Amino acid sequence: MIVSALLTSVGINLGLCVLFFVLYSILRKQPGNIKFYAPRLVAEGRARQRSEFNIESLLPSPGWVRKALEPSEEDLLASCGLDAVVFMRILIFSLRVFSVAAVVGICILLPVNYLGDQLRDIDFSDLPNKSLDLFSISNVKDGSNRLWFHFSAAYLITGVVCFLLYFEYKNISEKRLAYFNASKPQAHHFTVLVRDIPKHEGGSLSDTVERFFMEYYPSTYLSHVVVHRTNKLRGLITDAENLYRRLAHLKSRPATSQNNCCGSFLGLFQKKVDLAGHYAKKLEDLEENVRTEQLAREEVPAAFVCFKSRYGAATALHIRQSLKPTEWVTEEAPEPQDVYWPFFSTSFMQRWMSKVVVLVASVLLIVVFLIIVAFVQGLTYLDQLEIWLPFLKKVLTITVVSQVITGYLPSLILHFVSSYVPSIMKLFSTMQGYIAHSEIEKSACYKMLLFTIWILFFANVLTGSVTSQLQIILDPKNIPSRLAVVVPAQASFFIAYVVTSWTSLSSELTRMIPLIVDLITRNCSRCKSDELQIPSIRYHSEIPRLLAFGLLGLVYFILAPLILLFLLVFFCIGYIIYRNQQI
Repeated sequence: MIVSALLTSVGINLGLCVLFFVLYSILRKQPGNIKFYAPRLVAEGRARQRSEFNIESLLPSPGWVRKALEPSEEDLLASCGLDAVVFMRILIFSLRVFSVAAVVGICILLPVNYLGDQLRDIDFSDLPNKSLDLFSISNVKDGSNRLWFHFSAAYLITGVVCFLLYFEYKNISEKRLAYFNASKPQAHHFTVLVRDIPKHEGGSLSDTVERFFMEYYPSTYLSHVVVHRTNKLRGLITDAENLYRRLAHLKSRPATSQNNCCGSFLGLFQKKVDLAGHYAKKLEDLEENVRTEQLAREEVPAAFVCFKSRYGAATALHIRQSLKPTEWVTEEAPEPQDVYWPFFSTSFMQRWMSKVVVLVASVLLIVVFLIIVAFVQGLTYLDQLEIWLPFLKKVLTITVVSQVITGYLPSLILHFVSSYVPSIMKLFSTMQGYIAHSEIEKSACYKMLLFTIWILFFANVLTGSVTSQLQIILDPKNIPSRLAVVVPAQASFFIAYVVTSWTSLSSELTRMIPLIVDLITRNCSRCKSDELQIPSIRYHSEIPRLLAFGLLGLVYFILAPLILLFLLVFFCIGYIIYRNQQI
């Protein structure tokens, strides 16, 4: 029954993957007036124009796959940056590791497991309706000499992983050093961010910063810039930009349509207004308000302090500036385009309290997700499902329904719920007081990695087989022995989860949700913009997913090597799709 449910899941997801590939191939060939989220078309800033209908435009073609694989790693580094190269190296590393693991696991371990005699009631004529335990280590007797194959394979894959990790680390380190050596000195290399500056009566924050650094760093101090509160100013600038777009859009229309009717009642008593003049007058008023707000900006207890050398900046960065650890706090200055402004005005205690709030919120999220995982795992056991929902007994007797519910629906629900977690984790990281977008992304990545490993892996393993055995919590000494039993039992669920990931990975090509949101905002917004922003890859969600699948592959390499085939397909699809999206 388990094998049949798994085959049903594979068929559904394979069909959806092919659908996304075909849809993407067709949409890439459409005329340029169709705004599509294909990153290559957006990056080029143009689409192929067709003056007449062509049946070829409705036929899918794999040409984009060839174009995605053509550029070398140097081309990728030059066009997309070092982050994109490192991300692709993670995929390459995974492909190399699991290619070796698949050869050993499928050719050696899988036959050894299959020929075991632990499960004696084997009916080979009805194999699709049997459990996947036939292909796992569960079919090998305890103390059997066959376990030496698994023991040797564990040491072999450990050596392969260590060797490839050394090779990848050396390669990435050389590229990183070459990148830094080739880059010119930047302003943020000589700058330190100072926060929690104490206020002194009778002087401004600017004077306080200058006196402090002239006293303690007279030979290396160069200048400083105090941060000001600019919420109102940014709002005025945004309003001015929107108004300018409306004015530009109005002037691009015929002269007869630049007057609009307002103040009408049921189409009567209309009054014509010169919208161009009206918008121009509003722009003048906004310009005056911007000048006034620039003069009345409020200072924030934070400043960017510049030094004459990198050594001077590094010295100020790594030395405590005050006896009170909550004053004159120094941090590395982010790049200008990487600055996140909202939390510059927060104090040390406010940032500390925000971290406590985020910790409590994370615990609540974990509790909620544990409940969802318990429900999802209940779907994989028909006997438990019939106990919970007795009115579904007749429906569950239908073969196709039971296979979809036990093989496809649990992983689909888990994927759907998990898709919202990266946004929540990024929101939590934003609340912690970071002042750089890269720091927020990195913090969200760490949170997602812990969440993925501990919740998606361990929670699914323990919840799936120990739902009715809560004594494991009261007896933690037996957790290793419990894991040795329940981890192989969850092989079919994780295989279905990996297979379902094919669909979510393929949906990255079309990005239907961003496309729909973009179409709505462009057609419904009063201030339309012709600027297209290339959607970036969410590293804080994709990197933890790749590492989590790497964990699944290494864990089940010994226990249930059949999962390696599905992981290889996932990483192959991911390599093609992410390379296309990066370029």
